[in-house]
Formats: sequence, structure tokens, C-alpha cells
Amino acid sequence: MKPSRNAHALSTIDISSSLTITPPQHGKALEIGNGFNALAFREKDFFGAMDPLIMVDHYTMTAPTFGAHPHAGLSAVSVLFEDSEGGLHNRDSLGNDFDVMPGDLYWLQAGAGAIHDESPRHGASIHGLQVFVNLPSALKKTAPTSLHVKARDIPVYDHRGSRVRIVLGNSNGIDGHQAPALPITILDGRINPQANFYHRLKNAENAWIYAMEGELQLTISGQEVHLSKGQSIALSSHVKASLNTLRLSNPGTEPAHFALFAAMPIAEPFVQKGPFVMSTDEEIAQVEADYAAGRLGHLD
Repeated sequence: MKPSRNAHALSTIDISSSLTITPPQHGKALEIGNGFNALAFREKDFFGAMDPLIMVDHYTMTAPTFGAHPHAGLSAVSVLFEDSEGGLHNRDSLGNDFDVMPGDLYWLQAGAGAIHDESPRHGASIHGLQVFVNLPSALKKTAPTSLHVKARDIPVYDHRGSRVRIVLGNSNGIDGHQAPALPITILDGRINPQANFYHRLKNAENAWIYAMEGELQLTISGQEVHLSKGQSIALSSHVKASLNTLRLSNPGTEPAHFALFAAMPIAEPFVQKGPFVMSTDEEIAQVEADYAAGRLGHLD
């Protein structure tokens, strides 16, 4: 069995028995074809604290890029921001065929395997996050399932200069939809200059926070971290619930736009090969064989 890269020793700006915060990481530029530009973040850069996230691409897509492709052993998640223009045509081997619209979320829990295709409609400009979320070994071979949450059904926290969409999970007493797999909170937030937003993490949750626009000052359990545009951090928290409140402040002069993901870590070894994330090399070989034989399904 090959160990997961997230089994590496932690190397952080703060290590204690209760809180681990990684150094800020700037996304790496990623261009594919003429219609896909992104800043890319990968779990190996966050020393395990990004778990259960495997990768996040903050992207703009204006032309079909990937074509029909397989997934297995993970959830492929698309979070579209409200400033997207037009629709992202989604098709998959579960029989789904619809447009994901500005502000929507689409979660494909691939499990044992699924075929997926997303492409912008003609003239569309899609702005969002493309996320791979790991699945525990117990769910890697289950039947695929999906969740589509429309923008109008996403609750919003709007208070004192902060406007935060609870895309999944809960925050500040507001409950959004629940992920098909393990519980996860996804927040899409904007903070005006000199305003604050507070979010309480659950005990032992990991969190990944990304500054898409503007500046963010993060404070938790007496620790402070500054993020500039394009930077993110991950943290692992084991402190008491009363000390688990994360404050996000905007110290700048322009509005800040951030994303926050929070979930319990899976903390299992895994092997990634492109769109497949399994527990062992042998399982990777098997799912590749299943894909080649057409056993992951087909697009209608």
C-alpha cells in the first residue's frame, strides 16, 4: 500500500497540542486550452490539514475543456459564484442532464465510478471552484449519487457588512443543505472593509480558507494569519468548542471575497491517479480496468 501524501510530517507556522495552522499558500497558475484558467491548490501543500479536500481549482471557464471523463473514490464538486454568466451544462452517467447556473452547487459523489461532463454554454463565462473531496474507504465502492442545490435555495447570512452564503452545512445558526457523503460546511462570503464574520468550528474539524479578492485577517484561539488575494491556509483544531470561533476580518479598503470549507478529516491513506482516488494501488488498477471495460457507465 502506498501511503497518502497527507501522512507527511507537519511543517507549519504554528504547532501545538490544540491548533495547527499551515503557512499561507498562493495558488499555482493552471491553464488548459483556450478556455480554462485557474489558481490550483493541492493537498500535498497543506501537510494533511486540508483533509478531506484533495484539490481546489479557482477557475474561469469560457469554452468546453475536459470532455467526458471518469471519477471514482471521490466527490467532484462544483461551486459556481453568483457573478458567473450563463449556464454550465452538466451531464453524467447517473442520468443527470441540466445546466448548473450562477450561484448553484453540484456535488457528484462518484463512489465506485461515474462518467461526468461539464461545459459552458455558448457565450457563458463560468466562475467557480472545482473541488475533489476524498471519500473514506468504506464509501469508495458504493453506488454513485449526486446533489444539485440551486442558488435560490442557498440560505444567506447578511449582517453588519458580511454577506455569506451557506452553500452546504451550517453557520451562525443557519442550516443549509447537507452533502451526500460526510458532513461538510462550504461558505461563500463577502466582507466589507473593516467588517468581521465569525464561524464556529466543530471539535477536531479541519478548515481550508481562501481569499479570492481583497485581504483577510484570520483569528482563532489567539493565533492570527493574514491572507492576501490568491492565498489560502488550512488548519486543524482540537481546542474546546468555546475557543473554536474563527474570526475573519477585512483590514483592507476593498471588499473581500472568501471561501471556507470545514469538515472532519478522514485520516486514511489514499492513492490518487488523476480523477481516481482509492485506498491502494491495486484498487487504482481495478478501477482503471473497470473504466476501460465501460463498467463506470455512459453518458446518454
